[in-house]
Amino acid sequence: MTTLAELGPRICIMGPSNSGKSTLAVAIAQRSQLPVIHLDQLFHQPHSNWQPRPEAEFLQLHDAAIDQQQWVMEGNYSRTLPQRLQRATGFILLDLPTATSLYRYFRRTWFERTRHGALAGNKDSVKWEMIHHIGVVTRRNRRSYAALYARIALPKLRLASRRELDRFYHAEALRR
Repeated sequence: MTTLAELGPRICIMGPSNSGKSTLAVAIAQRSQLPVIHLDQLFHQPHSNWQPRPEAEFLQLHDAAIDQQQWVMEGNYSRTLPQRLQRATGFILLDLPTATSLYRYFRRTWFERTRHGALAGNKDSVKWEMIHHIGVVTRRNRRSYAALYARIALPKLRLASRRELDRFYHAEALRR
């Protein structure tokens, strides 16, 4: 298994919605003393119930973030992926089952008051669009993620089950 040290000082984390990207990014950031960047927070306007920023503003925020010397960045946003991967020193793909993502989505919207990567001033709620995205759209995305993972020449790690994710947390002494 690729170690955290092998992933370097600029780690890109991708995977389906609600797979644990934000939680993992924060755990890595705390352990490695890297700044954490949540792409959802760059893409959406705070206090807006997930309204996107103007595209130019998002791109400016994204490019400024990847120009930093160190970071752990989580999120997908495929249109900005080429420049992100060009700067990254390591890559993690979370590929947990759809049922896990759906469970995490309902848990966080119904029971969690605070969570890593949340949008400032926003309260998560169950949305049909999100259920559809996790249950249907993610299936297509998984194929794209798998192809991307195969092409990436960076040090990389694919975590495809809760057990693999737990092993990584334990091996690297990460805290949730």
